Amino acid sequence: MAKIFEHTKPFSLESGITLSQYHLAYTTYGSLDKNKDNVVWIFHALTANSNPTEWWPGLVGEGKLFDPARHFIVCVNLPGSCYGSIGPLDINPQTQEPWYHDFPFFTTRDMILAYQPLKEYLGIQTINIGIGGSMGGQQLLEWAIEEPALFRHIILLATNSFHSPWGIAFNATQRHAIETDLSWKEKNERAGLQGMMVAREMALISYRHYHTYGISQAEETNEKINHFKSESYQQYQGLKLARRFNAFSYYFLSKSMDAHNVGRQRGNAEKALGQVQAKALVISISSDILFPPHEQEFIAHHIPGAVYQAINSTYGHDGFLLEFDQIGSAITQFVLDVQTIQKTTTPVKYFF
Repeated sequence: MAKIFEHTKPFSLESGITLSQYHLAYTTYGSLDKNKDNVVWIFHALTANSNPTEWWPGLVGEGKLFDPARHFIVCVNLPGSCYGSIGPLDINPQTQEPWYHDFPFFTTRDMILAYQPLKEYLGIQTINIGIGGSMGGQQLLEWAIEEPALFRHIILLATNSFHSPWGIAFNATQRHAIETDLSWKEKNERAGLQGMMVAREMALISYRHYHTYGISQAEETNEKINHFKSESYQQYQGLKLARRFNAFSYYFLSKSMDAHNVGRQRGNAEKALGQVQAKALVISISSDILFPPHEQEFIAHHIPGAVYQAINSTYGHDGFLLEFDQIGSAITQFVLDVQTIQKTTTPVKYFF
């Protein structure tokens, strides 16, 4: 069950807005060992929550790669989300009304700066492994640049160093769908839900691949002229999100993703990536059209000593959530390679 961390000091966002306070929902598994060097910090993607055993069950949990019996696992819900952290449906302390459309969105850099007080509260001085995919990888990359000495190892999956014009176009079009919903201007938690359902249908196309739909949504007969499987599948996915999310969080988190650029105020992305000190594994999904492999190749090329691994998958961008076996094997091999190198210099503690 998620816990709540309250930060009661002023916190300034990149937008120039200063919050008088904020709160974060977070989940932990396991406990810190006596050396405080067994921390695994997991960063979740756009619409997930702080419980990775729900959305990464193949990698996190008892007997899995990231096991609470060996690791102190931490995951924080994104600011702006609707799973416990500060979000658009919370009360604005200045107006005593919900934020709704006035919510001041957090950039990915704002997010990791908001996590720093929580890290200190938990007594964490070093993070042995940071891992995240998609928007989770964006946050991790920001933090590994902002505090280079904090992470020993980082694992970046299907992510980028700055959000592409292609990705921004997808997000902007989804926000336009929400804005065309006549209820969007209303101040209630169900405002814009129909628009968000359409937005999610758009997003799903970018998360998957031509071949994904060919495998899972192909018709079993040549005789159909309407009511196609892929059509109903899109509608189902939009409705599924509407049952657990809200349009405000979806709207502002997409803006957070669009604002992601590690090169901002650091010269450029190449210089920023060069500041990373952690041992890095960068994983791409071969069929990813939203975060295509060349974006991960760019990251791996500019992080000193980074290892790049491409995973073949028909799942598109969603492969980072589904290809448990391949991802687990890549991480295990990376760990073994790092340990082999380190054993030739100084003794290291095995963390798997």
